[in-house]
Amino acid sequence: MLPLLLVAVLAASDRAWQPAPDHLMTRWGATIDPAHVHASYPRPTMARRAWQNLNGVWEFEPADAGADETPPVGRTLGGTILVPFPVESALSGVGRHHERMWYRRRFEAPSEWRSGRVVLHLDAVDWSTVVWINGIEVGRHQGGYDRISLDITDALREGRDQELIVWVEDPTDRGTQPRGKQVLEPSGIWYTPSSGIWQTVWIEPLPVHGVRDVRIDAALADGSVRIDLPGATLPDGGRAELVVREGDATVAQAATTTGHATVRVPTPRPWTPDTPAMYALDVRILDDAGTVVDEVECPFAFRTIGIRRGDDGVPRVALNGSPVFLVGPLDQGFWPDGLYSPPSDEAMRFDIESMKRLGFNAVRKHVKVEPERWYHLCDTLGLLVLQDMPSGDRSIGPNDPDIVRSAESDAQFRRELRRLVEDRGRHPSVIAWVVFNEGWGQSDTLGMTDFTKALDPTRPVISASGWTDRGTGDIKDHHVYPGPGPLPIDLGRATFLGEFGGLGLGVDGHTWNAKSWGYRGASDQADLTNQYVGLLERLWRYRDAGLSGGIYTQLTDVETECNGLFTYDRAVLKVDADRVAKANRGRFPSLRSLTVPSDGPPARWRYLEGEAPAGWTQPDFDDRSWRQGPGGFGRAGTPGATIGTEWTSPRIALRRQFDLNSLPATWRVRIHHDEDARVYLNGALVAELSGYTTEPVVIEPGSEATGALRIGTNILAVECRQTTGGQFIDADLVEVVPVSD
Repeated sequence: MLPLLLVAVLAASDRAWQPAPDHLMTRWGATIDPAHVHASYPRPTMARRAWQNLNGVWEFEPADAGADETPPVGRTLGGTILVPFPVESALSGVGRHHERMWYRRRFEAPSEWRSGRVVLHLDAVDWSTVVWINGIEVGRHQGGYDRISLDITDALREGRDQELIVWVEDPTDRGTQPRGKQVLEPSGIWYTPSSGIWQTVWIEPLPVHGVRDVRIDAALADGSVRIDLPGATLPDGGRAELVVREGDATVAQAATTTGHATVRVPTPRPWTPDTPAMYALDVRILDDAGTVVDEVECPFAFRTIGIRRGDDGVPRVALNGSPVFLVGPLDQGFWPDGLYSPPSDEAMRFDIESMKRLGFNAVRKHVKVEPERWYHLCDTLGLLVLQDMPSGDRSIGPNDPDIVRSAESDAQFRRELRRLVEDRGRHPSVIAWVVFNEGWGQSDTLGMTDFTKALDPTRPVISASGWTDRGTGDIKDHHVYPGPGPLPIDLGRATFLGEFGGLGLGVDGHTWNAKSWGYRGASDQADLTNQYVGLLERLWRYRDAGLSGGIYTQLTDVETECNGLFTYDRAVLKVDADRVAKANRGRFPSLRSLTVPSDGPPARWRYLEGEAPAGWTQPDFDDRSWRQGPGGFGRAGTPGATIGTEWTSPRIALRRQFDLNSLPATWRVRIHHDEDARVYLNGALVAELSGYTTEPVVIEPGSEATGALRIGTNILAVECRQTTGGQFIDADLVEVVPVSD
């Protein structure tokens, strides 16, 4: 069923609109047509054929405190704004913050809709909203991320010409309401506000007898689909017909007069990121003569998500019953020209298709809620979404107790959390809820976790992403920058790296302003790609130990942050796409030890504590008087160390012999050192390392080692020096085995 768009008229389109100057623009924003803004159907989870888009150029002017009691009925406002873009954005045409504002436009309501009800939808307005139709107040709302739906039928006047007025107030960070990263004085990781109308405004007809809501519960195990039609009204003698389709093929059907039914789909196809199999439910309301009086289409999928304990006893995230390693970017959902509002449907699709092209199977939507079409694209293209609740109120540090919200703040947070879960929980791509991030507004953690689980028992809950874990929720979430590093595996919950990376590279001509930053810098595309691949190789290394995945910071640059894979305007991809895609999919060269048989015990070394004599690194040195012991060598309690032989003195020298029948094409040094170390091969210096590591790292041999590896007998020699803290040394040589295509 294709929605039939009726073009709205009588807007302020005869008044000039231009984007606000001196802003970084995307290619979609630069070519926007103000008469056709976000023209795609805005509610794909329950699509009805007839609708009318009210986006476009509206009248606009700032408002005074308390002005919501005296709407400007019949008065032309002093300026214009392009809806649905935040007032601070370039695409709004205003480009500056106003805490209170008036919106006004005229529109036509089709006369044929008058036989039923007419509903006005404002898909998101930040933050407090009052709406009038023809001078009659039709509704008030508080909440910046959820749809406002108002029955305006009784306020419509005779004839087609209608007046719509909207008043908005947004305190941003002067209030306690959920607001995400919006602040009045942006800097660092805090961004420009997105006040006012920022998602599509539209109207639709609602038949007297028809569908009000559709709830679908699809069970992968047996193919059963439970369907509920809350609030549906059936004509006397009428019925609801339910048809499940896979593409154009009908796979199940039923009829009901009660608003409840269960059908069964034979051999359902599971939804995965690689095979995002979507089904459609057609709901038709028929009268006693069999005439269709209402019809909607609702997409859904068969998939399960949860936490499953493996044979090793470690809990992991499981998709459709099998462990899934989640690799995705942090997506802030900001645009340089639209701020919270994507410039177009095509722009949203670009972001999601880019993540797929880069080999990601997941994304973390960070303290923001997207338009419903964004989630629909994730459903149909195949991307797993970890959805944050937007933060608000005060923040706490890693060791602080939870804040105590006021009764008003607590109630508002719960209201908006409920709306998020109930609305976006319709999408199979959404696999987890993140209640708090890094202590921002963190309150009653156990209670909020239980509240979220009660709203949706089918998805895992991350109570606190990073910092302030309270031991609750289904997933223990860590933040490590740049990371990743070895993490303690929680045996009661799945373990996840909720943020890492943040590698920075600014691109001239594509930055928000002249100064930008990242958590660690890169010199150019090649350097950024190499660093990124190195981070991902380490991330995948922890999978077998029990890690369920990680989220890289971040998809795009945002304002002063230059740590995106893309520039803020999405014009430049700053990494090599093919190499990054292979890294994200875990396609790395394997490492085969040249010194230790894969099925043998740990390597035994000759070792000497203290200063080694001259010539000790040479192949012909006589080490028979040295002691023997298994690697690694060190002090118990050293981070990441597996001790084979205790070593507590300031210095140690190690030697071991190994034989080769052939030479590898490429080889490296694998070493875990705490602290300074030197590695020699047949007397040649292979690597000189300072500082310490908390895990084995792979090092390319220096130029002096060229030709040092030989067929036959080889001597690997290592020395390590201890100064303070932990101490440990272990090393071997490894062959790099390329990935087969």
